[in-house]
Amino acid sequence: MTIQTQPDTLLRHDEAGVAWLTLNRPAARNALSVALMAALGDALAAIEADDSVRVVVIGAAGPAFCAGHDLREIRANPGRATMEALFAHCSALMTRIVRLPKPVIARVHGIATAAGCQLVASCDLAIAASDARFATPGVNIGLFCSTPMVALSRNVGRKAAMEMLLTGDTIDAARAREIGLVNRVVPPDELDGAVAALADKIAGKSALTLAIGKEAFYRQAEMDLDAAYASAAEAMTRNMMARDAAEGIDAFLAKRAPIWSDS
Repeated sequence: MTIQTQPDTLLRHDEAGVAWLTLNRPAARNALSVALMAALGDALAAIEADDSVRVVVIGAAGPAFCAGHDLREIRANPGRATMEALFAHCSALMTRIVRLPKPVIARVHGIATAAGCQLVASCDLAIAASDARFATPGVNIGLFCSTPMVALSRNVGRKAAMEMLLTGDTIDAARAREIGLVNRVVPPDELDGAVAALADKIAGKSALTLAIGKEAFYRQAEMDLDAAYASAAEAMTRNMMARDAAEGIDAFLAKRAPIWSDS
């Protein structure tokens, strides 16, 4: 099933429990215009309520993944109120990805810069083509990448994040994997297959278990050690009370495949 949204700025294709979302502004290197951010936010909201979708993939059409915010749109509307609304909108979108109770995988090719790099960092997992490039280059044009910094600094070490932010230099896919910005790097012609294999593997798990686990992961990550263990223990207890936990344990003991009810 293919769904077109907000005059084709975003495409959606669903297959075998995986929703493939494609940023579709190739001529603008898929820059995050207000319309594209709205389309992506609407699609994620619809997916959250769609029990048939178990995993989300965010990719892009054309030669680039995402070149960040649409600078032409920004310069056409430079007022403070407009800027506040723009960055609040972007922040809400990135937060929606993190809080979506379904895993989100970034399929990255070409460049992922500024808010495009932020989008990669906001996804739960990322697979990059070997020719992908990443940067937070705002400092080069007098605009420090402060909002991309939030997601970036929660993915990579402080020194690596600050080097990207302070220099604006571009890093290659191998370096992105080395610092933890992406999970895997594959040849460009293997990108779709690698993403599909990972998405299919995750889609085969209990949706309830994935939702509990994803929420617990991000919640505990912002806590001190004692609070993190208390939070994780509560999540583990809640998970153990679910039917899928009992089914999974029984299936393991009986050496058979589990049959998930997502409850």
